[in-house]
Amino acid sequence: AQSSMQVGDMIAFMQYAMQIVFSFLMLAMMFIILPRASVSGDRIANVLGTEPSIKDPPTPKHFPEPFRGTVEFRNVSFRYPDAEEDVLHNISFTAQTGQTTALIGTTGSGKSTIASLIPRFFDVTGGSIYVNGTDIREVTQHDLRDRIGFVPQKGMLFSGTIESNLLYGDENASDEELQLATEIAQATEFISTKPEGMQAEVAQGGMNISGGQKQRLSIARALVKKAPIYIFDDSFSALDFKTDAALRKAIREHTVASTMIIITQRIATIRNAEQIIVLDDGKIVGKGSHEELMKACEVYRGIALSQLSREELA
Repeated sequence: AQSSMQVGDMIAFMQYAMQIVFSFLMLAMMFIILPRASVSGDRIANVLGTEPSIKDPPTPKHFPEPFRGTVEFRNVSFRYPDAEEDVLHNISFTAQTGQTTALIGTTGSGKSTIASLIPRFFDVTGGSIYVNGTDIREVTQHDLRDRIGFVPQKGMLFSGTIESNLLYGDENASDEELQLATEIAQATEFISTKPEGMQAEVAQGGMNISGGQKQRLSIARALVKKAPIYIFDDSFSALDFKTDAALRKAIREHTVASTMIIITQRIATIRNAEQIIVLDDGKIVGKGSHEELMKACEVYRGIALSQLSREELA
């Protein structure tokens, strides 16, 4: 009986000791977690309290109907906040409905900056941008961006399924519309290799798929939107030339009424564009077709010859 009492006392003591250890651990965790939580809370509050620099007009206009996706830059200059110099200087061109306008130039020439100005991710510091004949600062950001299918350099995918990612383009899109978008984007083949098909899981940021597959899904998502204006900001860079060519051919066939703006460093991607804008150090140094620029623009000719032979360019 005495032995049983000793065992019972020992068990009780061990339970008591474990409670004390657990209490100390919880207290230590609180001292670690609470300061971190406080700092995180302050950061969230700062973000939520930040005044947006891009604002809607007090009395916004509406785009005239029928809507045409013409995009016009009129003497546009741009300087990033707190920068000392402009990165774009007196940019003027018009991207017409039903045509492809391509922008090409060396790294840092201002191509992606131009792409960011059209949906008003930034506002111009000089000149104006007109969409469908209306200054984009005179309409709401929602109304403007609702007309644009934008595919950035690094397509962002979200955790979920392939289908749920495509539905960000249009949550009411039918299965047939999703299928067509993946076919145009040349994504059907790799989707069909997955047992779950459209229900295949996508990790946050698309970490479980390749760069080319990520770009194709990002393009498909934009196509689901059926936008009158498409902006592809170096969105074909991870694709092989065969897939690139097939994708561009399919896009042209299925988006004949849309304005296409393609930013790239590949001559092969844009040589058939109706209009090519050549940028150098934030300025337009050439404008025309591939054939015209090969004759008249030294910068374009230099880029072209660094990528393709004269026979390939002929």
